[in-house]
Amino acid sequence: MKIKSILILSFLILSCQNQAEEARKPKVKTIEPAPFKPINDEIISKAVLYEANIRQYSNEGSFNAFAEDLPVLKKMGVKIIWLMPINPISKTKSKGPLGSYYAVSDYTKVNPEFGTLDDFKSLVSKAHQLGMYVILDWVPGHTGWDHIWIKEHSDYYLKNRKGEIIDPIDFRTGKSFGWTDVADLNYDNMQMREALRQAMLYWVKEVNIDGYRIDQAYAIPKEFYDKTFDALREIKPVFLLAETDIYHPGGLSLVKKFDASYDWPGHHLSKEVAKGQKNAIDYSRHITRTIRRYGLENILVNFVSNHDENSWNGTIKESYGGAGHTFMAMNYTIPGMPLIYSGQEYDLSKRLHFFEKDSFPKKAGKTMELLQQLGALKNNHKALASGLSGGSYKRILSSKNDQIFAFERENEGDTLLFIANLSKDYAQFSLPYDGYFKRYQDFKTKRLSSSYQYDMKPWEFWILIN
Repeated sequence: MKIKSILILSFLILSCQNQAEEARKPKVKTIEPAPFKPINDEIISKAVLYEANIRQYSNEGSFNAFAEDLPVLKKMGVKIIWLMPINPISKTKSKGPLGSYYAVSDYTKVNPEFGTLDDFKSLVSKAHQLGMYVILDWVPGHTGWDHIWIKEHSDYYLKNRKGEIIDPIDFRTGKSFGWTDVADLNYDNMQMREALRQAMLYWVKEVNIDGYRIDQAYAIPKEFYDKTFDALREIKPVFLLAETDIYHPGGLSLVKKFDASYDWPGHHLSKEVAKGQKNAIDYSRHITRTIRRYGLENILVNFVSNHDENSWNGTIKESYGGAGHTFMAMNYTIPGMPLIYSGQEYDLSKRLHFFEKDSFPKKAGKTMELLQQLGALKNNHKALASGLSGGSYKRILSSKNDQIFAFERENEGDTLLFIANLSKDYAQFSLPYDGYFKRYQDFKTKRLSSSYQYDMKPWEFWILIN
């Protein structure tokens, strides 16, 4: 008994000593990771959008391979990742060896070519951990010919006089687009609408995605959007991007149902300027006219490339020549949301195949450096914010308005100037603007004065911040 008592007493003394030592140690506060915020107007206003072509992004062409590079996207200031359609692809009437992403055979499954549903969930989760949001490319106008609706619900589709399901018709010509690998959906069928709506809700509920990019948004009745968008937003805040503009059917009233839409006219005009067919005056007028017509509620997506442009119309080098970086920089600084297409950051120098496997080398160069700098500007400068709380836009006239495009953005004391020579010739000009600024790339001081005469090389641009 005496030995047992001694052991108990020793244990109590040792326990008290340990407690005393723990009490003397400095308290370390546990820092919990910041909770992931649902997407909101402030985040959208400063966002850089990235279009991910999963099939062609890597040699593997998988969700997991793309997920490994998410930190690279974050360094470019990317906030919203738009994934091209991830659904299984129909094999019936398929184009090419692998078919088109836009020939969907099942709206609630993932393409096994890319991985599993769990792989996709992991990708979305990792993006969220890095403070980025994921939206899906949604194809509501047509399905592939393998879709189960073809057999079980043929009334979900438009048909010709013979009762045969048809492929989509071009509203401008009344003739087929030539998209023979897909079947056109019938929006007069309310059951079809509801089935499609439930499929869209599925991805938000099941995987926690953050919205959609709607393919051919102009081809869908507005009433479908009203009910569907309300249902999505009952689950969580979402970002909704329309592949349309005010010059397509539905016009401004359709565009305003979305958070953002495309500046297709601006894209086409920028290529004309790069080829010397238009000039800085034409581009300036477009920006002013677009701001007036759209207002501030809908954010325009500005781009030099996307999946359609790259595959069918040419690389950035083919389309812009030496003006590529100039227009990239402009797309970050004019009102709107800049878009990066897969491979653009690595100086993508070829047209990626659309219906078969392809890839590109990932060797970072000057474009990657530029996009990282521009991304930091877009994310952190109030002057470059878009939307209702965005920065103001004011054109600055020069002595060479046909060559020099200059403007000021300002918001709550944050001021940014953009000055570019939009021509293949040297420009000498004066600018009625005075002040001291810093160059965005190295923060060296640069003075502007109305009395100065400036020289700019072809396609040279300056971004100056206060």
